[in-house]
Amino acid sequence: MTSVSERPGGEPGEEIGFVGLGVMGQPMALNLAKSGTRLVVWNRSAAAADPLREASAAVAASAEEVFARTRVVILMLVNETVLDEVLQRGTPGFAKLVAGHVVVSMGSNSPGYSRGLAADILAAGGRYVEAPVSGSRKPAETAQLVAMLGGDPETVAEVRPLLAPMCRETILCGPIGNALLMKLTVNLYLCTMLAGLAEAAHFAERNGLDLTTFQAAIDSGPMASDLTRVKIPKLIARDFSVQAATADAFNSTNMIAQAAHAAGMASPVLDLCRTLYGESVDLGNGRLDMMSVIAAIEARTSALDRS
Repeated sequence: MTSVSERPGGEPGEEIGFVGLGVMGQPMALNLAKSGTRLVVWNRSAAAADPLREASAAVAASAEEVFARTRVVILMLVNETVLDEVLQRGTPGFAKLVAGHVVVSMGSNSPGYSRGLAADILAAGGRYVEAPVSGSRKPAETAQLVAMLGGDPETVAEVRPLLAPMCRETILCGPIGNALLMKLTVNLYLCTMLAGLAEAAHFAERNGLDLTTFQAAIDSGPMASDLTRVKIPKLIARDFSVQAATADAFNSTNMIAQAAHAAGMASPVLDLCRTLYGESVDLGNGRLDMMSVIAAIEARTSALDRS
């Protein structure tokens, strides 16, 4: 594990592309722009680019313009379907877009998908690094993300310094696929931990305990962390404004379950949590914070009360 504080990578003064200005991408790109990185950005919803324009980034009219103006392009896109659409994968436009470029995907996709994308980009004359990040919107805003890097060593070494304005740490994980496997490993712990935290808060409340006292007990003990200090107040306030979306947590648990199945291993705790996140999505909480998983637990309790 290595802290990164060196100068940005790439050629001196080189413009860097950034595509995808959503919940995570916008604050990440803002940190790059504020660090002095010359950015060319694009987002499907144009309004999301306004803060970047105010931070002196150039706002492109299309993803094609981003690729035309830059050599290194960072992608922070919601899923594989959108990534393929933006890259025009499967069409003649794909090779024209990626040839001669370094494509850096910082979203969470399946390892198998990433390996296939890397092979296609290489065949088209480009290079590829997977760099998924651990952290939600608040760490993205404060440049406290942790990036996991996968790819050929030379390209990873070129890309790594670029991430310094966004990430507190970078971790080298080896070849393509390994960084995303590491991200899934981290997310397995995250998703099960937060589901357990939600159930503990529900248990405390149903037994008539004060949740601020519950927070004090956690904060004073060995389980305290930056995450609990952020998430328990959200549970107390019933504030499910999104930091990491429930739908994204559900998709992540699905990818973890698929990877576990491919490895021939059991994942009993993960499987139950995956069901709970899915139930919360079904309740209409997909774009709320993943702590809305408590709603699925409460719904199960309500069903018991009625029986």
